[in-house]
Amino acid sequence: MPEQAYAGDISAREAWELLSSESDAVLVDCRTTAEWSFVGVADLDSVGKAPLMAEWQGYPSMAVNPNFADTLRDEGVTPDRAVVFMCRSGVRSKAAAIEMTGRGYGRCYNLAGGFEGGLDEEGHRGTVNGWKSAGLPWRQS
Repeated sequence: MPEQAYAGDISAREAWELLSSESDAVLVDCRTTAEWSFVGVADLDSVGKAPLMAEWQGYPSMAVNPNFADTLRDEGVTPDRAVVFMCRSGVRSKAAAIEMTGRGYGRCYNLAGGFEGGLDEEGHRGTVNGWKSAGLPWRQS
């Protein structure tokens, strides 16, 4: 059986539990600067942390950031730490988790549903799944 490309998908609640219980676990928000500014960010103050903001793809080209791994390393994210990657809906963060696993990071998780989650029947995000839908702390600038 082939080795899994990353540690797996976890729910927002599971991510919160991991970030709360492991002092060196880190949340990497790999959305764009525009998303952080206009949509909001996870608030980890109550667990004594802050998310690491590192764009996986840059807006507007949406080209993969060639410095992504360097940014994580420069911010002290080491291969032995649990890393939860989060984007809007779980697609970019899954790609980031796979990439960093390939670079020797052993515990890379994708936050299934991301920050905003999937679309509901009316085409809106934030009600189906993801960080906001789970009622976890977040804030806007």
